[in-house]
Amino acid sequence: MDDNNMLKKVAQVDEQLFLTLFNYNSPRWLKVIAFGLSKSGDGGLYLLMCAAVWWLSNNEQHQLLPITILVGFAIERPIYFLAKKSFARVRPCDCLVTNAYIVPSDKFSLPSGHSAAAFLVAIILSNFFPEYVWLLFGWASSVAISRVVLGVHFPADIILGAIIGSSCGLFALVLVVPV
Repeated sequence: MDDNNMLKKVAQVDEQLFLTLFNYNSPRWLKVIAFGLSKSGDGGLYLLMCAAVWWLSNNEQHQLLPITILVGFAIERPIYFLAKKSFARVRPCDCLVTNAYIVPSDKFSLPSGHSAAAFLVAIILSNFFPEYVWLLFGWASSVAISRVVLGVHFPADIILGAIIGSSCGLFALVLVVPV
């Protein structure tokens, strides 16, 4: 199988998985939960959380958390914007189905910025609060999946977003947090 056929096959699987997760007949409660999870990944929560940890923590190590998050986003955002422009993949709500449950902020879908941000934050927070690792990655995964359920991303978009965010979070930890 040549590379072109392989890419077509991957795109078909991606579209089928999207159509399985995005369903016009989804129950209202699922749409509401997906909307809430997606909103939790919009960015405001990250700022509030960093401010709270910085303000409330007496732990000197925890004081590095906001700086690590800022460094992570300083690395991740340019990569995200470059990838978004380079791939220029049309969103599923613009090419595969007639409407999404939300209006996306831009016209391209690959990679998912919500997924990248959520995984970046989950990686960094897991380093500072390892007892919450399952909760943090459960939340990040839920934010990512919500973007497919809401109709604005293909599954491959959220996977690439998670990889970018996780990598940038790990790199920020290496740069900021002493071993």
